[in-house]
Amino acid sequence: MSVRVTVWSENHHERHEPAIAAIYPDGIHGTIAAALAGEPTFAVRTATQDQPEQGLGGDLLDETDVLLWWGHKVQGEVDDRHVETVRRRVSEGMGFVALHSALNAKPFRAVVGTTGRSFGFRHGGRELVWTATAGHPIAHGIPNPVIVPDSEMYCEPFDVGQVDETVFISGFDGGEVFRSGLTFRRGRGKVFYFGPGHEEYPIYHDPTIQQILRNVVHWVTPEAPPTLVIPSAPQDRDKPVGWFGGSSR
Repeated sequence: MSVRVTVWSENHHERHEPAIAAIYPDGIHGTIAAALAGEPTFAVRTATQDQPEQGLGGDLLDETDVLLWWGHKVQGEVDDRHVETVRRRVSEGMGFVALHSALNAKPFRAVVGTTGRSFGFRHGGRELVWTATAGHPIAHGIPNPVIVPDSEMYCEPFDVGQVDETVFISGFDGGEVFRSGLTFRRGRGKVFYFGPGHEEYPIYHDPTIQQILRNVVHWVTPEAPPTLVIPSAPQDRDKPVGWFGGSSR
């Protein structure tokens, strides 16, 4: 059975900044979608903020098993109706992947319940993405460390509250560190935050980053809820039944 994957992006930089359009001529969402489409079990589509209903109208979210979200410059303009729908769908079991500057996205904040802010940022410089949880499915087949030649630095503290697992920790040229791969569970849904992905650098073209994203989608894919079978209580019409199922005295 196919996993219905939606890659959402604000698609702002690519439309307004020629230098970024040259790096991502099909949009960041298009590059990510192409990387995921190579997985036979993924049925991938894209949606963007510049589309009607900000790309989130109709039954799109109800027909999505995994939502990847990339936002930055105009993500504060996302309608709160869509934010609530994302939060509800995650609670119901939809997987949610927040990418890079989506740490400040309204849906990520709503799902995690914190501000999502990092202590600081700086453009340029090398990022080393270290595996912090050996054996985690998201890190399967991933070298340790992953070297990102040019990246944007985020650093601790990272306001995300209690996390379930820290899969990746990044180190930067200035000595900063950042928890760049985090898992959460909210209701029935699995959530992952992944740090690398600044729009000025071709990070999502990197085959290792693409493999991480494929691993992530597999991991956050909803599991079929178990069938809940509640046995019927025995009925004895001649005796009243007490609160705990026994005969009243």
